[in-house]
Amino acid sequence: MASFDALFQNLEVHGWAMADNVMPDGLVTRLLQAGDQAWQANLFQDAHVGTTSQPVRNTAIRGDTIWWLEPDMASDACQQFLAWADVLQQALNRHFFLGLRRAEFHFARYGQGLGYKRHMDQHRGQPYRRISLVLYLNPQWDASSGGELCLYAPGTSGDETQRILPMPGRLVLFRSDLIPHAVLPCTRPRWSLTGWFRNDDVIALPLPGLPSVATTPAHPYSAPVATGAAA
Repeated sequence: MASFDALFQNLEVHGWAMADNVMPDGLVTRLLQAGDQAWQANLFQDAHVGTTSQPVRNTAIRGDTIWWLEPDMASDACQQFLAWADVLQQALNRHFFLGLRRAEFHFARYGQGLGYKRHMDQHRGQPYRRISLVLYLNPQWDASSGGELCLYAPGTSGDETQRILPMPGRLVLFRSDLIPHAVLPCTRPRWSLTGWFRNDDVIALPLPGLPSVATTPAHPYSAPVATGAAA
């Protein structure tokens, strides 16, 4: 698909990619409406850090609340997004030969003053998440609202390389095994749809031209979490 060409090129070279205006017309607005309806219905749950057996709610580390997308959801917007994501997954497989088998997504809402400390999406000993996806649903945003996604260099330096404002409809892809990242505190509620394309294989192969997962050091907060890791 031509609309993915630039995304894939940047993903291959840098390990991350960003694009605006790649979603079907009106879908971002309808996804926000679906998420807000679920929020009003108290369907969101607090996200945790720690292991699945010992989850901990610590808003000083991670402050989002989340609602998982399920294939049988009635929302037309959710169904349309899942169909679009399936097309993207197939395109990733054709381009990178990743063997992606499934995906998982959830809505994420950060309240005022909350963020998420630096972490990795691919957990130690669990190399199944290969590509992370973040779609921002905020109806409007500017620098005064904060909530930037901070990306850090892989390897030992760990220098910050990019800050991305969560602009309406902005899409970010990055390698789950390679890119440490954080969410800065926001000054008003911040909405996104976040997820991962997975291969569920024991051995994770590197993308062409980029370091293998074995060169990526462990980072704080990279232990398994109970309910996902939102950006």
